[in-house]
Amino acid sequence: MGELHERLPETAAYMHGPPPRKVVAARAKPLEGPPSVTDTPEPAKPHFRSDVTVELVKSDARDADVLFAARVSTAGEQSLEEVTKDPERSKGLINYLMRDRHGSPFEHNSMTFFVSAPIFVFREFMRHRVGWSYNEESGRYRELEPVFYVPGTSRKLVQQGRPGKYEFVQGTEEQYDVTTRAMEESYRASYEAYQEMLAKGVAREVARAVLPVGLFSSMYATCNARSLMHFLGLRTQHELAKVPSFPQREIEMVGEQMETHWQQLMPLTHAAFNKNGRVAP
Repeated sequence: MGELHERLPETAAYMHGPPPRKVVAARAKPLEGPPSVTDTPEPAKPHFRSDVTVELVKSDARDADVLFAARVSTAGEQSLEEVTKDPERSKGLINYLMRDRHGSPFEHNSMTFFVSAPIFVFREFMRHRVGWSYNEESGRYRELEPVFYVPGTSRKLVQQGRPGKYEFVQGTEEQYDVTTRAMEESYRASYEAYQEMLAKGVAREVARAVLPVGLFSSMYATCNARSLMHFLGLRTQHELAKVPSFPQREIEMVGEQMETHWQQLMPLTHAAFNKNGRVAP
């Protein structure tokens, strides 16, 4: 079939008449036997990453959204005037709502992110259900790409201390070397097994069982400011946090990028979140 595709442009000159016999013969020849080796696509080679990516796909989120939602309690329809006013003049109200944990005004907005991260990050992420919606890439309906997570040298490898009171410290060069080698060898072996089963006609939903949680996946995640603040309070470490959190570094990397996008959209709300100990209202 590869020879067929290579010769298709050659037929353009014969659109108003039959092609020469030699062209027909050349095109039909591959159908007489199995495809040549050159016609078989080479399997994708594994690719290794130590980062995650978060893209803000769309948003409808402003500090003014918090204000008109809050002022309807006392102003009724006149609260609509907040839509066109400068929210800076009412940043004290935003701080009050955050401090006293009046949470519902922070829900009248929306942000949709496209996230690319290892599967084990998404398994932690999807524990956050209230105020979140997800749609993830499917291993049933598409062949999964061989992109895998290998921690970089900035990722602390060694856990010290007892459960509930521990810290992570930098690994030795030997520990980084063995981690990289073991992960890459395991990833290659699992993806070869996956490809072998697919080549034999095994369904994708069955073959994917051999793939590890270090495989990259992608998803859309939609939230509002209140649900995002709750996520950030649990999945990031921050010096201003009243309540300490101990997230896995990889999901924290996702949270940090989401927070950067949110801060640009709702700077007054973000400032109030930090000022009040990074506790979701």
